[in-house]
This record gives sequence, structure tokens and C-alpha cells, in this order.
Amino acid sequence: MQVKPFKAFRFNETVVGDVANCVAPPYDVISPSQQQHLHEKSKYNIVRIIKGKTNACDHENNNQYTRAANYLNSWIEKGALKQDSAETIYGYIQDFRLAGSQFQRLSFIALARLEEFGKTVRPHEQIMNGPMLDRLSLKRATTARFGLVFMLYENEQKIADKIIENTGTQEPLIGFVNSQNVRHRLFAITAEEDIDAIAKMMSDKSCIIADGHHRYTTGLTYSKESANPAAKYQMLAFANTCQDGLRILATHRLVGNLANFNIEKLVTGLGDNFEVTEFKFNSHEAKIEAKQEMLAQMRGEYDTGKNAFGIYSGTDAFCVGTLKDHGLMDAVVPDKSPAYRVLDVSVLHTLILQKLLGIDEKKLAKGKNVEYVKDTPTAIDDSISQVDAGQKQAVFFMNPVKMEQLKMVTDAGERMPQKSTYFYPKMYTGLTIQKL
Repeated sequence: MQVKPFKAFRFNETVVGDVANCVAPPYDVISPSQQQHLHEKSKYNIVRIIKGKTNACDHENNNQYTRAANYLNSWIEKGALKQDSAETIYGYIQDFRLAGSQFQRLSFIALARLEEFGKTVRPHEQIMNGPMLDRLSLKRATTARFGLVFMLYENEQKIADKIIENTGTQEPLIGFVNSQNVRHRLFAITAEEDIDAIAKMMSDKSCIIADGHHRYTTGLTYSKESANPAAKYQMLAFANTCQDGLRILATHRLVGNLANFNIEKLVTGLGDNFEVTEFKFNSHEAKIEAKQEMLAQMRGEYDTGKNAFGIYSGTDAFCVGTLKDHGLMDAVVPDKSPAYRVLDVSVLHTLILQKLLGIDEKKLAKGKNVEYVKDTPTAIDDSISQVDAGQKQAVFFMNPVKMEQLKMVTDAGERMPQKSTYFYPKMYTGLTIQKL
């Protein structure tokens, strides 16, 4: 993959104050309440551009996208956004804790020549039309790129990682700790020998899109319709798979709005192809213990290579369903690769959501029956609370996809079901901006 440095536009602290108040998580994880909170943090917060508020009186010439362009242009005019003077590759270091252990993820931000999906760039998840059209509309209005597409590459020599670590001993361009207690730091890599070493290392690499499929796809579309040669390059963030800080978490499924949903019927139906274990409870304390027993069994099945899901529907029990025979998927999806057939998400979507609950691909695309819940520290308890409150009918708890599974599926030229992976932590938006 061809990568090169660039002169990013970045928030100017002499105008905006604390830059931490101007950046935001990726647009697709920002809830309405968080959107409002980010609006209130600073009049320069990037949320105004990447996920602007809509109004009932919006029209073709005044809408969230035209307002985004106005914000961008006015911030540049006021000096709130200032372009760096040197051609730079940006080192991005994130320090975080998971399950009591400390991790550090290293990545670098550079421009990369856009490639059609194939050997050089491999997507790993299905995408949806709605977010694609949204991101394309923003690109057309602003002629800029804001969110980072997260790419994975493999380099056992850790050439870029060593450069990032060395640069990380300097004073960061930006440094802050977010609400999840993740420390974010951005550094400038400007030495010609370092830039050349990274570019040379990446020249024969193929990459997997970890996060940002919609952003990359709209980048391809925009590059074809734009006469601007700069549109052929997109701002991407690259992380080496040969590092311990690359963590994948689960994405759980909340199910709702199903006519005639019945948990007893579901459990009976599961019995045909799954071993079902129940963890009953009759008090609040017993419920906590039963939940932990469910999670422990799920993890145990995961460690032995079995497909297993936790299930809760507001009754007096948590359940674990474990697939009896891997060979069943061979008959159900014979057109898919062996790597795809053994994924937990493939088994869940095919044998449970579609076959037992009638949630097919069209219904999934509409988004009315399944809500995807990233495995944050409170995700499991929050999902249980929604079911208990009658807001949802059931929740399916997932184990995370393994890195080797992701590689095998993309090597086969296939994509996993949408929202199969959750790379933690998220890369923030607004650290660097690519203005075309």
C-alpha cells in the first residue's frame, strides 16, 4: 500500500483552548445525549461537523451537511483550525486498561492511495447503505475527511512501532484522557528517514479494514466522481497486528419488536442444534451469580473453540446455547468458506436470528429488530436492564471474534455479518483533518 505524509489541519489551542474539548469519538458511536454533551463542551467541537443536528425546516441549501461545511470554513478562517507546516506522519498512542491489565496500542496516521477492494485492501464486515450515503454527503459538502479509517497490517520487525515509541518520548501535539479513562496522545513524525522507513515498509503490505468500512467505501466513490487528484488519497490510521495492544471485544445483540416472541418456544427450538444450559435464580444476589456463571461457561466454550451464546429474556434464568455440531453450518451455508462457517456471529445470525426468529437480511438492514451493543464495562448490565424494563425482548451475549478468524475470513475474500467486531479503544475524530 502506498502511504505518504501530509500537512493535517489541527485544532489550534491558542484559539480553541483545551483541544480535548474539540475532539470526539467516531460519528457512528455518538448517542443523542452524547451529541448534546459534545455540543456543550466547546463551540468548536468536531461533532458539529461529523454528526450535526438536523432541523425540521432543513432543505437542500441549508442542512446538516451545508452547516458542516460552513463550520469547517469559518474555523479555518478564524484560525481555530490551522494546517501544519511540515509534511508529517502522525504517531497515535492509546493507553488503556482491560480486565485489570494495562495495554498500549500504537498506530500511525498517513495518507494512503485508495485501492479497490481486493488483495491490497480487504474489508471484513458487511456495510449498510444509509451510513454510506450520509458520509458521502458530508464529503461532497466539505471536500474534507475527518474520521480515521482503522487499517491493520502485519510486520513482525515492528518498524513503524519502534519509530512511534521513540517519537512518543517527546512532548505530544495533543494529549488527553477520555471518559473511559483511555489516554490519547498524538505525535509528529517528521524525520525524513523515519517517513521513508514507514513508506518502504508499507509498500508491499496488504491491509484489513478494522473499522471505518463506510468511510473507506465513500472515499472510493468520492475519488471517482471528483476531478481533484488529492481525492485519490485518504487519511488512514494503521496498526500492526503484531502487538499486544490490538484488542477485539464482543458486540452483543439486543432483540425487540418481534411479533409473537416466546422465550419457551425459542429455547425449545434451540434444543435441536444446541446444548442449552440454564442458570436459574430467585433473588437479586442469585441473579448476579447466575449471570457470572453464564459468562464463565461462554468463555470456557470459547477457549475450546466451540460456538456459544448467552441468552436472557427477562425470565428467572440465564441460558447458554452451545452448537452441537460444527458440520451443521456446512449444509446451511455451503457457499461460504470454512472460516466463515465457524464464526459465532455467522452461527447466531444464520441458525438463531434468521431460522428461529425470522430476522432475515432485509429485516437486519432496516434495523428495527436488532440493536448492536458494544462490550463496554456496563454493556451487559445495561442490556439486562433494557430487557427487564420491557424495552427489548431478549439479549444475546457474544464472545469476541479472534484475530486469526478475522484474517482467515478476509483471506477467503469474504465479509463477516455487520457489527462482528469491536476494536477497543475507538480512535478519536478531530485529531487530524485532511482538507482536499
